[in-house]
Amino acid sequence: MSKTLPRNVDVHDLRSALALLQTYDDEYIETNEPVDPEAELSGVYRYVGAGGTVQRPTRVGPAMMFNKVKGYPDVRVLIGLLASRQRVARMFGVPKEKLGFLLRDSVDNAIAPVVIPREQAACQEVVHLATDPGFDLRTLLPAPKNTPEDAGPYFTLGMCYAADPETGEHDVTIHRLCVQSKDEISMYFVPGRHLDQFRIKAEQAGKALPITISIGVDPAIEIGACFEPPTTPLGFDELSIAGGLRGRAVELVEGVAVGARAIANAEIVIEGELMPNYRVREDQNTNTGKAMPEFPGYTGEAKMEVPVIKVKAITHRRDPILQTCIGPSDEHTNMAGIPTEASILQLVERALPGFVQNVHCPSPGTGKYVAVLQVKKRSGQDEGRQRQAALLAFAAFSELKHVFLVDEDVDLFDMNDVVWAMTTRYQGDVSTVFIPGVRCHPLDPSQDPAFSPSIRDHGITCKAIFDCTVPYKLKANFQRSQFMDVDVSRFIPGFIK
Repeated sequence: MSKTLPRNVDVHDLRSALALLQTYDDEYIETNEPVDPEAELSGVYRYVGAGGTVQRPTRVGPAMMFNKVKGYPDVRVLIGLLASRQRVARMFGVPKEKLGFLLRDSVDNAIAPVVIPREQAACQEVVHLATDPGFDLRTLLPAPKNTPEDAGPYFTLGMCYAADPETGEHDVTIHRLCVQSKDEISMYFVPGRHLDQFRIKAEQAGKALPITISIGVDPAIEIGACFEPPTTPLGFDELSIAGGLRGRAVELVEGVAVGARAIANAEIVIEGELMPNYRVREDQNTNTGKAMPEFPGYTGEAKMEVPVIKVKAITHRRDPILQTCIGPSDEHTNMAGIPTEASILQLVERALPGFVQNVHCPSPGTGKYVAVLQVKKRSGQDEGRQRQAALLAFAAFSELKHVFLVDEDVDLFDMNDVVWAMTTRYQGDVSTVFIPGVRCHPLDPSQDPAFSPSIRDHGITCKAIFDCTVPYKLKANFQRSQFMDVDVSRFIPGFIK
């Protein structure tokens, strides 16, 4: 398979990413108007650039920096860094249509992280220990609320990093982290997550699990952290994918208060321990019954019992930037969807070489629930292989709910074109394949027995393939109208097709 190579882009941490974006007219804005992190900050960005499944009106727009956060004179807050596919592509130096291929190739060319001395770690320029008088993470860091009914302030873009207590293998993932007290953060795990497996092993041994939460990092780390099995099985350190993306190893540093490693150039690091046999109610401080807005566009329910991180230290760079996101925004779509595209591309290319032209996990599908596969039927022998590709996609990513199949003349990145294909190249009774009774994702509220009697348990769904491709023997009857290819710049100077 051909390798997708990025153009030379000098991005290695959050600040260099922001410096790159500021060379464009439409990718970054900032404000000096004081903002309240209690729902107001997200309320502003909902209109500016959230996109995704956020309640309308919303749109795709620039990343936004809030320079003045009420109650936190020393911390700025950045939101929406990854909430545009074009912006992600610019930070990686490839066309936005090639991001899935770039991620796929980075898995094959992974570079393991390295540990550097503490004196070289930017994230430890300033150190606050939990043993210090007056230590309170609630006054040190402006964790935002997305909405007024959230269970509490949340860290939404923390790179959680820990090691398997038995093997020493590391894993990095992103989780729902709710501030519960001056030194406690609750951590919600979707069943099956690798860090939860580490936590369970430690708890069974009666031990705490050391963990770090790195906030404000190179976007390659944020994207790489969202790979899942089978592409990255238990024990695969996703930081090595970020290394492959950048062509150099991610630098780590040993914690100042716990036996765990953190991302050395992070803006902020929270060090702590996941405590054994200790749980709290997620909304114990607010009693709202709600957690926070999740990627499907609905607010998740507060869990009755969630594990707890006992915070031991907070370290940060001078003049730190706290990075956050809105749960249902396109930031989630890109973090979850682009690695999913890469995983599907990797698997289908091995099984059906040259058949699948590209994969897109679009914004309406949250990056997790929907994939569009563009295929090219080269002969009558390829008829039926499109559905085999869809089955492979479900195997590559278990949380997929729907797969749309389109021909090579359909722009899979334009959902208007995908729906056009569904309108003119699809018949419900012969073009739909149902796969009932399959475990999917618990945050989809329709995956519940109350919604359909065919569902046995919450989190089980009926997956579906929508085959919007033309039967090979009928291709001559489905040729799109062919327009003259002209040089539009003759008529509109500077016009780019």
